[in-house]
Amino acid sequence: MPDNGVPGNGAPDDRVPDPGSADLNRLRDRVAALESQQEKRTPRHRTRSFFAALLIVLGCVLAPFGVVAAWTADEIGDTDRYVATVAPLASDADVQQAAAARVTNAVMEHIDLGALLEEAAPADRPLLDKLIGQVGNSLEGAVRSFVQDKTQEILASDVFRTIWIDANRDAHAALVKALTGSADSTVTIHNNSVTVDLAPVIDRVKQRLVDDGLTIASKIPEVHTDFTVLRSDDIGRVKTYFRLLQIAGVWLPVIAVVLVIAGVLLSRHRRRALVAGALGLAFAAVVLGVALTVFRVVYLNALPDSVSQPAAGTIYDTMTRYLRTMVRVTIALGVVVALAAWLSGPGRYATLVRQLWISGIAAVRATADHWGMRTGPVGPFVRRYRSWITWVLVAVALLVFILWSYPTGWVVIAIALVLLLAMAVVEFLAQDSTVGTKNTGADGPGPVRPPRTPSAP
Repeated sequence: MPDNGVPGNGAPDDRVPDPGSADLNRLRDRVAALESQQEKRTPRHRTRSFFAALLIVLGCVLAPFGVVAAWTADEIGDTDRYVATVAPLASDADVQQAAAARVTNAVMEHIDLGALLEEAAPADRPLLDKLIGQVGNSLEGAVRSFVQDKTQEILASDVFRTIWIDANRDAHAALVKALTGSADSTVTIHNNSVTVDLAPVIDRVKQRLVDDGLTIASKIPEVHTDFTVLRSDDIGRVKTYFRLLQIAGVWLPVIAVVLVIAGVLLSRHRRRALVAGALGLAFAAVVLGVALTVFRVVYLNALPDSVSQPAAGTIYDTMTRYLRTMVRVTIALGVVVALAAWLSGPGRYATLVRQLWISGIAAVRATADHWGMRTGPVGPFVRRYRSWITWVLVAVALLVFILWSYPTGWVVIAIALVLLLAMAVVEFLAQDSTVGTKNTGADGPGPVRPPRTPSAP
């Protein structure tokens, strides 16, 4: 049989290899190599994501402690801040009522009903002595009621406010002196104990009672009552704690924020991590706010029956007022940052919101152009450097928040709204105001020129 080169007829197979088969083999090798690299990258990505999540969680956990430390260090270390916190208590009805009861008891301890006989004539003293023996309790109640009424009048006046502020300022200054060792002549330290002399307070109350008709109060001797702010055995220990508290109050909030930022930068999906970190900080602040409410109930229930519950509750609310303000600031800031990060993302609804935003500003710009409003060279400049201008505005808003003295939640919202308005102005100026085109003949479309304004006759 002739050899025709057909396989199977005894001739050798000398066909040329198919080029497509070689390309397919190379493609398979490439896919296998990519899969091998992916398998090597997966553990590294998982480790990176784990540490990123760990840093964010640690920052969120430390955030409430940082807020409490900053508030405590601020209240203890700044006398003016402390006085501004407790000053409103002088005008609170519950505090005035509790203070009136304590002052009345202190005054009545130095008033002897028998001393009233000295105000009467010698011939009338036996009769008065017999009368006091019969209605002594009623007379004592009447005197106590009179003292309490006059005391409440004092407490409702500016005199008590002055006494309250001065006493708290001296007490706080004594505490700061003990903790920092600074000199202060208004307080004394004996045997490593901080004491405040309340004699000026008692003298003011006594003089007011005498002026209002209770002349027997003039016989109350000069009383020096030392109020111990800090016991001697605790001064050395509290000094150390106070120094640590000052350091923690400054750095612990910073550490919490830095941990969250580090976690965001380490994460593969930074925008999602930023949203999670911001919401985590807000949630931690919510937990702290709930804890303050729960602790208030526990604190009031633990007080003895002799303590006025309404006054104690008012004092607690006043002392934690700025702490609650810091909680609201953290919540507002976390929500604003999370919302901004989400709106800048590629999500479906975020993209829709941005499109509506740009479309609305474009419509306003078109209306302005229709009425002849032009931006001149400002428009092209803003359009060219829009990204830089946006980041500068964000930096300015952040700087304003940092430099604001004791910001509130409303301050955060106001800064965010002003920043949003400024960004709207930037977008308005950056809109391309090029007008439409029209067909001008064989040369193709040409620019549409606005009609001329007719000249005045």
